[in-house]
Amino acid sequence: MSAAVARRIALAAQGFADPRPAAEPTRRHLQRVLARTQLLQLDSVNVAVRAHYAPVFSRLGSYAPELLDAAAWSHDKRRPRLLVETWAHEASLIPVEDWPLLHSGAKKLRWAHDPRTAEGAPQLVEDILAAVKELGPIGAGALERALVGDGPRRAGPWWDWSLVKRLCEHLFAVGVLTTGTRRGFERQYDLVERVLPPEVLSRRVDAEEGARELIRRAATAHGVATEADLADYYRLGRAVTRPAIGALVEEGVLEPVQVRGWSAPAYRHTAARVPRAVTGRALLCPFDPLIWERARTERIFGFHYRIEIYVPEPKRVHGYYVFPFLLDGDLVGRVDLKADRAARVLRVQSAFAEPGSDHGRVAVELAAELRHAAEWLGLDDVVVAQRGDLAPALGAVVGGVSSPTS
Repeated sequence: MSAAVARRIALAAQGFADPRPAAEPTRRHLQRVLARTQLLQLDSVNVAVRAHYAPVFSRLGSYAPELLDAAAWSHDKRRPRLLVETWAHEASLIPVEDWPLLHSGAKKLRWAHDPRTAEGAPQLVEDILAAVKELGPIGAGALERALVGDGPRRAGPWWDWSLVKRLCEHLFAVGVLTTGTRRGFERQYDLVERVLPPEVLSRRVDAEEGARELIRRAATAHGVATEADLADYYRLGRAVTRPAIGALVEEGVLEPVQVRGWSAPAYRHTAARVPRAVTGRALLCPFDPLIWERARTERIFGFHYRIEIYVPEPKRVHGYYVFPFLLDGDLVGRVDLKADRAARVLRVQSAFAEPGSDHGRVAVELAAELRHAAEWLGLDDVVVAQRGDLAPALGAVVGGVSSPTS
C-alpha cells in the first residue's frame, strides 16, 4: 500500500475520520474515543492541560472534563467507572475490563516495581495495606503521616520519594493498589478489590493470552503498524510481541503488508477502515497516542517531533510544551501552548509551520482551533508571541499579539 493510504488508515483508527459531535458530548461519545485509543496516558505537566484530557478534546471538541473524571474515578454504583489506572504505555487510564491483561505477566515490570523494595520492609508493606484498608482512598503524604508521623522522611533515590511512597508505587505497579480517586492530581491509593468489580479481579489470563489481546488492541489503535509500533503501544517486549503477532495473523486479525517508504514490514488490522480522505483539524498534546511514538510519527507524517520539557530553554527549538497541529490528515504546524489562568488567556509561546504549508490557511484554521481550545479551558482570549515563522500570520488572524518575552 502507499504511504498515503497507511496514513489515512492510522488516522481513522485513532478516531480522526469521525466527525465531532454536533451536540454536547456524552458518555457514549467518550466510549467511542476509548474504543479507538484503547487507553489515555497520564502525565503531571499542567502547563496547558493534563495529558489525559487533551486526546478526548482533540477527537470530540469541547466536552465537560467531569465526563472523563466520572469515567475514571467515580464511586457512583449506578454508573460504574469505565477506566482504571495502571502501567500500560506509561501510567495510563485503561478500560476496567483490560486490567487482567496488563497483570497477566505479559508486560515486564519497570523501575518502580523492584521487588527488593518490598522485601526489605515487609512489616511496612503490611502496615500500608492495613492503613489503606481503613483510611483509603488516601494519598502517600497522608498515609506517611498516619504511619510514621511528621518526623523526617526516609528518603529514596527517585524524585526524593520516601520509602512509603516507593512502596505505594510498587504495590500500585504489581496490582495490589490502584487509584481510588484523584485530589488535584495527587493519586489517592485504594485496594483494587474496592475499585474493580469481582468478575474482573477473578478473571485469570496467562502471559500468552495477555500479550495476544494487548497486541490485538494495539493493532486496533494503529490500523497499520510495524512490529516495533505494536510492541510500543503497551510497552511489551519483542519476545512476547512476535508470537502474539504470529497468532493474530493465523487467526486472520492481522495481515502482513508492505508500505512504500517504510523500512520495516507492517501489519494491517483486517477490520481497519480506509477512508477516501480525512478532513478536520485538531491540536495534539505531546502524549496523544497518534504521535507519542516519535519514530512512527516521522514515518507516517514526515514530521520530526521531540518533546523539549527537559531541554534547557536556550537550546529549545520549538518550545516547552508543543502541540502539533493536524489539518485535513497532515501535520502542518506546531504551537507551544500555555494556559495563563491568572490572566485568563491561552498563550501561544511560539508557532511554526511545516515546510511547504500554506501559512495563510494554516493560520486561519489554527486560530479557530486555538479559540475553541481556549473556550474549553475557560479562558477568555488567545495571545500570540512573535516567535516562529507562523507567528506573524497567526497573530494577524488572532488579533492578540505579544512580544516574544511576554
